[in-house]
Amino acid sequence: MERLSWTRTLTPARTLALGVAASALLTGLVWVLGRRLAGIELLPDQGASWYYWKLPEPTFWTRLSAWTGYAAHQVAFWGLIYYAQTRVRRYAAGLHPVNVVALAVNAGFVALHTVQTHLFYDGLAQDVSIFSSQGSVVLLLVVVLLMENRRRGMFAGKPAPLGRQVVDVARRYHGYLFSWAAVYTFWYHPMEATGGHLIGFFYMFLLLLQGSLFLTRAHTARWWTVSLELMVAVHGTLVAVMTSGPDGAWPMFLFGFLGVFVLTQMHGLGLSAGVRWVLAAAYVGAVVVVYALRGELGAAAGEVVRIPLIEYALVGVLALLVWLVLWAVAGARGRRTRERGLPVSERTSA
Repeated sequence: MERLSWTRTLTPARTLALGVAASALLTGLVWVLGRRLAGIELLPDQGASWYYWKLPEPTFWTRLSAWTGYAAHQVAFWGLIYYAQTRVRRYAAGLHPVNVVALAVNAGFVALHTVQTHLFYDGLAQDVSIFSSQGSVVLLLVVVLLMENRRRGMFAGKPAPLGRQVVDVARRYHGYLFSWAAVYTFWYHPMEATGGHLIGFFYMFLLLLQGSLFLTRAHTARWWTVSLELMVAVHGTLVAVMTSGPDGAWPMFLFGFLGVFVLTQMHGLGLSAGVRWVLAAAYVGAVVVVYALRGELGAAAGEVVRIPLIEYALVGVLALLVWLVLWAVAGARGRRTRERGLPVSERTSA
């Protein structure tokens, strides 16, 4: 792919500003077009494990349209990442031609999913658990904590004792995992226009934008990447308020994800120690005020640590799994190397 001259003038800030504006515009289109879906008849809500927005009687064609669209989107995205890693392999201040292609591909599949929703309605939710969609985003956040361990640490700027090879694997292959999380979650939902869907689609559009900007300076802009991590706090809190009202569990989501920011994420932004102490104090003060006003101050500590504990525990589990895979691969390579050095007769008997 030849370098496009106009992409050289795009600074990281301008690229991200245009991308966020485009994401907001796409979200607005989802809202406008979503009014046409108001007449779809759905089954009654059946609890927390039930995904409400799926057809009562799916057909072969509704399933085929969702899974084919998802598979094509996923393979195309993975192919672009592989091309960039094997053929481009260098960072640029502006956009590589492959970034322009990636943006166009994602925009095309957003349009396709819109058409698919209005013709067939169902997303992947008809066949897979709601927890798989939520879990894919949680996994993305956990991998970010793992791969950023050396740069910003895990707890108050201090790195967790994770092996260098484990972190290197996360950094090398995270694009494939992140694109899966974004594309899978995007196709999980029909393009409904409820408040929760709109917030979620805006977040997914931002993640697809980030995934399209591989090997650019915009992709690694620290305030931008930490904003993407913090978007889950916005999404989780607003959805909790919408579904359970102001007396619901929204403080657990807000202060849980902000707790990860105070413990880990803010330490990679180059802030002075004084600013970080102020942010930490503001966080603690907000927790005390909100839970005191709700008459639940005694429950504050147990609720706000729940999400951070889950995320940090998952970092440890993921690091162990990656280490086990590396150990198994190294062992297999070692056996093959030893077998090559044996005489043919001994190799055969072994």
